[in-house]
Amino acid sequence: MQIPKDIFERPQYLTRVIPFMRKSLIKVFTGQRRVGKSYLLYQLIHIIRKESPNASIIYINKEDLEFSFLKNAQDLNHFIKSKKISGKMNYLFIDEIQDIDQFPEALRSLVLDDELDIYCTGSNANLLSTDVAGLLSGRVIEIKVFSLSYVEFLKFHGLADENKTLNKFLKYGGLPYLKNLELRDEVVFEYLKNIYVTILYRDVVNRNSIRNTAFLEKLVLFLANNTGSLFSANKISAFLKSQQVKISHNQVQAYLSYLTNAFLIHQVSRFDLVGKRIFEIGDKYYFENLGIRHGIWGFRPEDLGKIIENAVYNQLLISGHDVKVGSLGAKEIDFVCQKSGETIYIQVALSITEPSTIEREFGNLQQIKDNYPKIVITMDEFEGNSYEGIKQLSLREFLTNGDLN
Repeated sequence: MQIPKDIFERPQYLTRVIPFMRKSLIKVFTGQRRVGKSYLLYQLIHIIRKESPNASIIYINKEDLEFSFLKNAQDLNHFIKSKKISGKMNYLFIDEIQDIDQFPEALRSLVLDDELDIYCTGSNANLLSTDVAGLLSGRVIEIKVFSLSYVEFLKFHGLADENKTLNKFLKYGGLPYLKNLELRDEVVFEYLKNIYVTILYRDVVNRNSIRNTAFLEKLVLFLANNTGSLFSANKISAFLKSQQVKISHNQVQAYLSYLTNAFLIHQVSRFDLVGKRIFEIGDKYYFENLGIRHGIWGFRPEDLGKIIENAVYNQLLISGHDVKVGSLGAKEIDFVCQKSGETIYIQVALSITEPSTIEREFGNLQQIKDNYPKIVITMDEFEGNSYEGIKQLSLREFLTNGDLN
């Protein structure tokens, strides 16, 4: 196979997978379509070829018609056995493995072969994290891949870190292929709309046999309009009923799970900071890629507060935090972030120049009676002393130094 030229390395993902190379473990890259999973496979192939030019590499791309004959586990197993060279290590790469029926059974068999080093990508969270993990019980390493961070965006596009660049990032998002396009609205959003349609119909509609596609599209628009808002499936159902769209809350919940499994959106649960428990009702939803959100909803100045909150959430995921929405009585903490046994509390605001905003954002954090760090992130460029021990960061500083632990 020919590896594409001019590949930009993404070391934060490579460093996570390299310790497991040549081990009897299946390395699975999961994430939304077009976030760069295939290129991580290319980078690993490059590393292998550099170390061993004559290495046996078996590469399967289920988006390529050349491999359309691989329809099920038996086909996959037979093909790999026919290509494998005995007596040496064989490196197996399968791109978009969820498009092969019963693929977990094939992987369960293949991982028993000590001469196979297996790497996969997939665009469905439910298939790869639930089915594979259940069948293979501890023999899977899942590495979640996200759209480009702001720092990666700067590198991919060769841009300087300045306000107008940050605005481009917030508007167009971080799909890697954008580096090949002119960053103009009519060009970028045309591309992003097509990516959205591919995700919606290949990874949501077709995979879950959805018939009510009109409702599904309305639901995505509702999520775009209410990005970062707290609501339940019942509330969505009630709202749609007021718009003359009748659908049960159970069906709403199912559709939300389909969109989450396709990595189009992220679901964030509420955490009771007093009772130390997860609320069963009421979640927030953020888009994996802001550019896709804007491609279907529009980039609207009045949404900037929602946009920067979504950008902060995405950066927290990229830096490896487990994120919840904090509930403290009637008050809300935007993000409760946990990593390596440490906790950080974050509030996000467009600006804190108004006294009422200062009182709300800093005041909520002051109600938390522990000594973990507390941060307010805004678009304001001013950065001075902390406010009674609570640090203020500009969005640009946070996105360029997003690993807060």
